[in-house]
Amino acid sequence: LKNCQLVTLACLFFLLHLAYIKGGWILRKAWKIYNKCYTDINGLQEMCKKATSPKSLTCDAANDNHVPAEGISEESLNRLKGSVSFGYGLFHLCISMVPPNLLKIINMLGFPGDRLQGLSSLMYASESKDMKAPLATLALLWYHTVVRPFFALDGSDSQAGLTEAKEILQKKEAAYPNSSLFMFFKGRIQRLECQINSALTSFHTALELATDQREIQHVCLYEIGWCSMIELSFKDAFESFERLKNESRWSQCYYAYLTAVCQGATGDLEGAQNVFKDVQKLFKRKNNQIEQFSVKKAERFRKQTPTKELCVLAIIEVLYLWKALPNCSLTNLQHMNQACQEVTEASSAGLKNLLLGAIHKCLGNSEDAIQFFRLAVKDELGRQNNSYIQPYACYELGCLLLDNPETTRRGKALLLQAKEEFAGYDFENRLHVRIHAALASLREVVPQ
Repeated sequence: LKNCQLVTLACLFFLLHLAYIKGGWILRKAWKIYNKCYTDINGLQEMCKKATSPKSLTCDAANDNHVPAEGISEESLNRLKGSVSFGYGLFHLCISMVPPNLLKIINMLGFPGDRLQGLSSLMYASESKDMKAPLATLALLWYHTVVRPFFALDGSDSQAGLTEAKEILQKKEAAYPNSSLFMFFKGRIQRLECQINSALTSFHTALELATDQREIQHVCLYEIGWCSMIELSFKDAFESFERLKNESRWSQCYYAYLTAVCQGATGDLEGAQNVFKDVQKLFKRKNNQIEQFSVKKAERFRKQTPTKELCVLAIIEVLYLWKALPNCSLTNLQHMNQACQEVTEASSAGLKNLLLGAIHKCLGNSEDAIQFFRLAVKDELGRQNNSYIQPYACYELGCLLLDNPETTRRGKALLLQAKEEFAGYDFENRLHVRIHAALASLREVVPQ
């Protein structure tokens, strides 16, 4: 029986990997087609330029060995290149953000990952007359206003990419004056600039414009909830996330958790505990890190009556993990600092120190931030409840030490420690992308 089980397991393992290999092969085939089309179109464009140049008109046609692009106008080539550039650019951009441990395997399969090439191709597609131009524009806005700050691709500069995003919106504003999506991205820019009230106005406007677009309404509601948490308006945040919990099909488990912590932060602890009990029931995607995190956190509150202080701490924790603390005003950061200091539970000490370090970092108090991050790195007691604290604290401490030339080597060592010495914790892939970006930026400043 054991031998049969072993053979069955081996067969399942083989079939699983076969599916991955097949998927990788299909992607590689798609990439090869995009790459060939892009190269060929560039070649045809060069031929057209040469054909129309004064010098080429005096040349002997018999000496031209190139295949003529008969019947293809320059405008058609530009439109065609715009279409191909969309997929070509997305391939480059997405692969460039893959963590280094996977990047080596992907490069072996023949996938490149040039971020600048990806952005350049998407910009060309965005400005072309092809039907994919609006999609390319939205992809660029999503990258500059969501991906770059979330994965800390520019280190601690959370406003990097906003200039490019503003230029894109200004160019397209006349063409799409009543677009809910463009209004949404305007709100994203305002949020990253810490203009939270203006961002809320833009998101509410986008919500009204998206009358018949349920998915866009939910994205706007999500941002309204987040802006409300940033402003410590827990009641408004609760209302947004409760609506998402009831209406959205994406991750009711995650929305239930956010609903519960916001409800608890308003002081309605009994109602919050009832919602915490719903989190486990709504847990559907077992391989989803966000839902796994939500269930683990809700389980703790489900077993014991939550307190208002712990619910506020949970909100600050989510703001930290989703890179939203830099969007908070100095006044609200001071309120968060005070809220963290009021938490006295020994099991929350590591989380408390990590969040205090992040808050002081945003306030510009680097020395205090370093001290809190060092305390969080040493936390062993709360490691079972919050397994991500030590690697995240190592990363944060490393990034701060990189800013000082005298401690650059120690900072790099901490980043490598966070990358190599910890495994199996919450949001591991998310942190690896941030570590990869920090090390890449270090190599640009200090060539290896």
